[in-house]
Amino acid sequence: RIPSNPTPLSAPQEQQVRDLYYKNVRAKCAKEIEAFAACAHTRTLSLMYACRPEKLSMNSCLLSYQGQDQLDIARAEWFRLAGERKRAREEHKRKVEEGKRKHAEWWGLDERGVLVGKKGEPG
Repeated sequence: RIPSNPTPLSAPQEQQVRDLYYKNVRAKCAKEIEAFAACAHTRTLSLMYACRPEKLSMNSCLLSYQGQDQLDIARAEWFRLAGERKRAREEHKRKVEEGKRKHAEWWGLDERGVLVGKKGEPG
Protein backbone atom coordinates (compact mmCIF):
# COMPACT_ATOMS: atom_id res chain seq x y z
CA ARG A 1 0.00 0.00 0.00
CA ILE A 2 1.34 3.41 -0.94
CA PRO A 3 1.43 5.83 1.97
CA SER A 4 -1.13 8.63 1.63
CA ASN A 5 1.64 11.22 1.75
CA PRO A 6 4.79 9.39 0.66
CA THR A 7 8.13 10.95 1.35
CA PRO A 8 10.24 11.60 -1.72
CA LEU A 9 12.38 8.64 -2.64
CA SER A 10 16.15 8.91 -2.79
CA ALA A 11 17.95 8.57 -6.12
CA PRO A 12 18.82 4.88 -5.55
CA GLN A 13 15.23 4.15 -4.56
CA GLU A 14 13.93 5.92 -7.68
CA GLN A 15 16.36 3.82 -9.73
CA GLN A 16 14.90 0.68 -8.14
CA VAL A 17 11.41 1.90 -9.10
CA ARG A 18 12.57 2.51 -12.70
CA ASP A 19 14.19 -0.94 -12.83
CA LEU A 20 10.91 -2.47 -11.68
CA TYR A 21 9.03 -0.38 -14.25
CA TYR A 22 11.29 -1.54 -17.11
CA LYS A 23 11.05 -5.14 -15.93
CA ASN A 24 7.24 -4.95 -15.97
CA VAL A 25 7.18 -3.39 -19.46
CA ARG A 26 9.61 -6.00 -20.81
CA ALA A 27 7.46 -8.77 -19.32
CA LYS A 28 4.34 -7.38 -21.01
CA CYS A 29 6.10 -7.11 -24.39
CA ALA A 30 8.13 -10.32 -24.13
CA LYS A 31 6.52 -11.88 -27.21
CA GLU A 32 7.36 -8.89 -29.42
CA ILE A 33 10.89 -8.61 -28.03
CA GLU A 34 11.48 -12.32 -28.66
CA ALA A 35 10.23 -12.02 -32.23
CA PHE A 36 12.59 -9.11 -32.93
CA ALA A 37 15.53 -10.88 -31.27
CA ALA A 38 14.88 -14.04 -33.31
CA CYS A 39 14.82 -12.00 -36.52
CA ALA A 40 17.94 -10.03 -35.62
CA HIS A 41 19.93 -13.03 -34.37
CA THR A 42 21.99 -13.72 -37.51
CA ARG A 43 21.74 -10.37 -39.29
CA THR A 44 23.99 -7.33 -39.42
CA LEU A 45 23.37 -4.75 -42.15
CA SER A 46 20.18 -6.38 -43.41
CA LEU A 47 18.66 -6.07 -39.93
CA MET A 48 17.11 -2.66 -40.50
CA TYR A 49 15.26 -3.86 -43.60
CA ALA A 50 14.47 -7.48 -42.83
CA CYS A 51 13.32 -6.95 -39.25
CA ARG A 52 11.45 -3.67 -39.67
CA PRO A 53 7.95 -5.13 -38.99
CA GLU A 54 9.19 -6.87 -35.83
CA LYS A 55 10.96 -3.71 -34.68
CA LEU A 56 7.85 -1.58 -35.23
CA SER A 57 5.71 -4.11 -33.40
CA MET A 58 8.13 -4.21 -30.48
CA ASN A 59 8.42 -0.42 -30.29
CA SER A 60 4.67 0.11 -30.43
CA CYS A 61 4.19 -2.40 -27.63
CA LEU A 62 6.86 -0.74 -25.49
CA LEU A 63 5.39 2.71 -26.16
CA SER A 64 1.90 1.54 -25.25
CA TYR A 65 3.12 0.70 -21.73
CA GLN A 66 5.05 3.94 -21.20
CA GLY A 67 3.59 6.65 -19.07
CA GLN A 68 3.13 8.00 -15.61
CA ASP A 69 0.38 5.50 -14.80
CA GLN A 70 2.74 2.56 -15.39
CA LEU A 71 5.43 4.30 -13.34
CA ASP A 72 2.90 4.77 -10.52
CA ILE A 73 2.08 1.06 -10.69
CA ALA A 74 5.80 0.26 -10.38
CA ARG A 75 6.13 2.67 -7.46
CA ALA A 76 3.17 1.00 -5.71
CA GLU A 77 4.79 -2.39 -6.27
CA TRP A 78 8.08 -1.06 -4.87
CA PHE A 79 6.30 0.08 -1.68
CA ARG A 80 4.48 -3.26 -1.48
CA LEU A 81 7.79 -5.13 -1.69
CA ALA A 82 9.46 -2.93 0.96
CA GLY A 83 8.52 -5.35 3.75
CA GLU A 84 10.04 -8.27 1.86
CA ARG A 85 13.27 -6.34 1.29
CA LYS A 86 13.44 -5.49 5.00
CA ARG A 87 12.90 -9.13 5.99
CA ALA A 88 15.61 -10.22 3.53
CA ARG A 89 18.07 -7.68 4.99
CA GLU A 90 17.30 -8.83 8.54
CA GLU A 91 17.70 -12.50 7.55
CA HIS A 92 21.04 -11.73 5.88
CA LYS A 93 22.22 -9.84 8.97
CA ARG A 94 21.16 -12.74 11.19
CA LYS A 95 23.09 -15.22 9.03
CA VAL A 96 26.21 -13.03 9.10
CA GLU A 97 26.04 -12.76 12.89
CA GLU A 98 25.50 -16.52 13.19
CA GLY A 99 28.52 -17.11 10.94
CA LYS A 100 30.67 -14.80 13.05
CA ARG A 101 29.53 -16.55 16.23
CA LYS A 102 30.33 -20.00 14.80
CA HIS A 103 33.71 -18.77 13.56
CA ALA A 104 34.61 -17.40 17.00
CA GLU A 105 33.38 -20.58 18.68
CA TRP A 106 35.38 -22.80 16.32
CA TRP A 107 38.62 -20.87 16.73
CA GLY A 108 38.13 -20.13 20.44
CA LEU A 109 38.00 -16.36 20.05
CA ASP A 110 36.63 -13.89 22.60
CA GLU A 111 34.23 -11.05 21.72
CA ARG A 112 37.18 -8.91 20.51
CA GLY A 113 38.38 -11.66 18.17
CA VAL A 114 41.42 -12.54 20.28
CA LEU A 115 42.46 -16.17 20.69
CA VAL A 116 41.59 -17.47 24.16
CA GLY A 117 42.97 -20.56 25.83
CA LYS A 118 46.23 -22.33 25.03
CA LYS A 119 49.36 -20.27 24.78
CA GLY A 120 51.69 -20.84 21.89
CA GLU A 121 54.04 -23.77 22.45
CA PRO A 122 57.70 -22.91 22.89
CA GLY A 123 59.59 -23.63 19.76
